[in-house]
Amino acid sequence: MAAVSSSSLFRRLRPVLPAAVVLSAAVLATALSAVPSADAGTTYPGVAPAPGVAAAPAADPTGTVSPPTSTPSTPSTTPFPPSAPTNLTATQVRSTSVTLTWTAATRGCCPVVGYDITYYQAFDDVVYGLSLGDVTTATITTYIQPGRQYSFRVSARDGDGRRSPSTDALTVVTPVTDTGPDTTPPSAPQNLTVGDVTASTATLSWAPSTDNVGVLGYNVYRFDGWYTSTLVATVPGTTYTAALPPETPLRTLYYVRARDAVGNVSIASNTVTVPTTSTPPPPPPSTCRVTYRNQSEWAGGFVATVTVQNTGTAPVDGWIVTFGYPGDQQITNAWNVTVGQTGATVTARNVDWNRVIAPNGSATFGFQGRWGASDAPPTAFSLNGAPCTVG
Repeated sequence: MAAVSSSSLFRRLRPVLPAAVVLSAAVLATALSAVPSADAGTTYPGVAPAPGVAAAPAADPTGTVSPPTSTPSTPSTTPFPPSAPTNLTATQVRSTSVTLTWTAATRGCCPVVGYDITYYQAFDDVVYGLSLGDVTTATITTYIQPGRQYSFRVSARDGDGRRSPSTDALTVVTPVTDTGPDTTPPSAPQNLTVGDVTASTATLSWAPSTDNVGVLGYNVYRFDGWYTSTLVATVPGTTYTAALPPETPLRTLYYVRARDAVGNVSIASNTVTVPTTSTPPPPPPSTCRVTYRNQSEWAGGFVATVTVQNTGTAPVDGWIVTFGYPGDQQITNAWNVTVGQTGATVTARNVDWNRVIAPNGSATFGFQGRWGASDAPPTAFSLNGAPCTVG
């Protein structure tokens, strides 16, 4: 496997921006030249000829045309670039590297001397570039991070710098870890659509994902159309009711990723746009209350219980409680719930026997964990993406 010979990065223009006008090198190289006339001390502008083409004689103010100084030659034919590489495949995807292979391009006029790889992270505007020698496999490590989605393209290059068309984009998602019980991300949610729209909300729905161990829930993101994505909710099912955003010069898109218990996330679903409203809707009243209690604590460890109460008028059928630890706590085991933790963020999903919480009913779960610097309790909780009262 050949080493990378050079790398670069640049900003990728978003579709919402006007297309840039690009001038060819031949046009930029064309210049006006001064052609002397028969009158001494006077010049008349002319256009420099293209390479290989004789200059047209300049007009003489006396009406006389000077004969050409050389015989015109036949214009050269532009050589053909290589064909596009084919069969671009990711043979190995790890948390901080992606190994690609492809079928070599067919030469055009000249031998293929190398390949160029461009790639970018989903919902970002920075494009990374690598230039390789004449190889058909490469392991990319630069700017590859755990739990991220990347798209790759490969093009061929001949010795004179002519480049082939690129391959179709290949999209992968990296796992959050290369060791442990689960290194396989879930499949991507399919067919994200906008359903019922009211004066202040829109209902999103999608087809469920699959996973080799189990899907813990779905992350719902809001994207501004440039490079900022915001996680707005983690829900257990395949629907989410989003508040209509205010009018903004940016675009407001939504997309969904499935996640498993160890924090692996899927490739993103398609994006959808929801209508905007001229005035931000007021936040809906809270329909849940969460109580967090440290049952016991010792140096380096703790046991805690969480009670989530349904204060609304309708039953909750399937739930995920989400919260963040202000300290460095790490959950090691749990009961009455399925727990996932990524960094400080914890997602706790119901099990079969406590899936439904009736109005004025509650469900209690607990877990054991470890801590080093701080065991401060969390201060904010959400139930299926909606904030809860604490206490």
